[in-house]
Amino acid sequence: MTEQANGAHHPQPRTRHTGGAQQPATVEQVTGAQSLIRSLEEVGADTVFGIPGGAILPAYDPMMDSSKVRHVLVRHEQGAGHAATGYAQATGRVGVCMATSGPGATNLVTPIADAHMDSVPLVAITGQVSSKSIGTDAFQEADICGITMPITKHNWLVTDPAEIPRTIAEAFHVASTGRPGPVLVDIAKDALQARTTFVWPPQTDLPGYRPVTKPHAKQIREAARLIVESKRPVLYVGGGVLKAGATAELKVLAELTGAPVTTTLMALGAFPDSHPQHLGMPGMHGSVTAVAALQKADLLITLGARFDDRVTGKLDSFAPYAKVVHADIDPAEIGKNRAADVPIVGDAREVIADLIVAVQAEHEAGHKGEAARTGYAAWWKDLNRWRETYPLGYDLPDDGSLSPQQVIERIGKLAPADTIFAAGVGQHQMWAAHFIDYEQPATWLNSGGAGTMGYAVPAAMGAKAGMPDRTVWAIDGDGCFQMTNQELVTCALNNIPIKVAIINNGALGMVRQWQALFYNQRYSNTVLHSGPEDVNPQAKGTRVPDFVKLAEAMGCAALRCEDPAELDKVIEEANAINDRPVVVDFIVHEDAQVWPMVAAGTSNDEVMAARGVRPDFGDNEDD
Repeated sequence: MTEQANGAHHPQPRTRHTGGAQQPATVEQVTGAQSLIRSLEEVGADTVFGIPGGAILPAYDPMMDSSKVRHVLVRHEQGAGHAATGYAQATGRVGVCMATSGPGATNLVTPIADAHMDSVPLVAITGQVSSKSIGTDAFQEADICGITMPITKHNWLVTDPAEIPRTIAEAFHVASTGRPGPVLVDIAKDALQARTTFVWPPQTDLPGYRPVTKPHAKQIREAARLIVESKRPVLYVGGGVLKAGATAELKVLAELTGAPVTTTLMALGAFPDSHPQHLGMPGMHGSVTAVAALQKADLLITLGARFDDRVTGKLDSFAPYAKVVHADIDPAEIGKNRAADVPIVGDAREVIADLIVAVQAEHEAGHKGEAARTGYAAWWKDLNRWRETYPLGYDLPDDGSLSPQQVIERIGKLAPADTIFAAGVGQHQMWAAHFIDYEQPATWLNSGGAGTMGYAVPAAMGAKAGMPDRTVWAIDGDGCFQMTNQELVTCALNNIPIKVAIINNGALGMVRQWQALFYNQRYSNTVLHSGPEDVNPQAKGTRVPDFVKLAEAMGCAALRCEDPAELDKVIEEANAINDRPVVVDFIVHEDAQVWPMVAAGTSNDEVMAARGVRPDFGDNEDD
């Protein structure tokens, strides 16, 4: 099996492999199902999100007897997958979800794809029909290994119960090492029911899977040379830096070089938002300064990022003056979208640590370059002018209604220290990225690559299950919320007291924004709280559903806020409720839009600071 993935990894509880000094093996006579649960205990899995069904049912019986593995019964398998992802993103450990065969397994496809795009360590365990029935179109049969092959790092079909310990050990190892990502273990029902011998630690066999973590010294030296010679460098930081646990090293490198820092949507919290060298998030809805910095740079020091289209805009016009140092643990990412002048394959933490040493060596050798001479004075003069001229901001509605940006900003300001924020997808996601300050890693969870609506509530549930002492806010839209809100029942019944802010503009907000900008304000099928032309006269003037009543019916505390004068009071009331989930329905202005914006398919040079406002950068290139 070959390595398929990039981004480094958090320190993980490692599976004990054979070779070298070993503790005596554990040998027990058990069923395959008992072997599965014992294997999960041995690899350190403490929480499983799932739903039982026929093919996986044998595994649920011994799970009742486990004192180490907590099972959280979700209301939909998609919720189980996103909860496992939120757990993994918040804790740095492997997330685990479980489902039965057929529709149970296929309901995991979306969260598996989501985890694959965002390099999240996830182990999905599914039951399968009995081995003799595989391939016969048996009841609730689906080829989940075949279905998920393109969206997993690897997957296994287990028909021999003796293979269960080895497979689980390998699954956790593959998910958490190299570029983290999801794996799937599909186990036939008769393998779970059969008697077998449980042996731990197992012999593991992963030929060809050898992620490179140590970068090549020559490439590091060349990167350091380019850094000290550049006049307009930018540290372009992606989610791989978070996954590598390399945030402390990043801060040292940034302050050593004096270069500006941009953090992608997946990297928020990797570098403190309050740091003077931080320019914000680049990309389609990034800050004007971050977008401009990449366009005007003469060197991109790209760490654990993949030149995603949402960052680059029209690729052939992206960063036209820049040489590229591209460091990534996944060699497949290097050169995939943008050619690298200095490619570096390795774990981001090791890469950055080696870069620090190499840059210091360049300085000691007298090769101090522009930074040491002037502190990049001309470069920072431009950056600071753009930052002052085009700051992030928003206008309050003329009619006195709630501004969604203001709601999210105040949630961030009033939240307890170390709060974890999970966002859905759309306008509220971008506002949460912009108007909440992220000072620490693992405080921002979102669906970046896949853009999965319905992510926030179950991901927040998983984060709270993994970090029970931290406050967890889900920032959700009324569209996203209606996809997975049933997991609030799971939260209420399992003592998982998350807080949910519904940014309720009565519409699919981001789609509506595109309709306003590109479809002549023809709002086709984006209004959520009423039917076509309000065919139900009784529904006029009401919002369907009533989220307060819905939340209360699911065992949650529920609040509503429509008046800006009540905003802080309502948020503080929500923060004070910690014995059950709390949902706040914020009724906000429907016409608020996300700015800045680079229209899809256009160049980042065409970034708009606000509607009708094209920034003037001047002609400052010193090419």
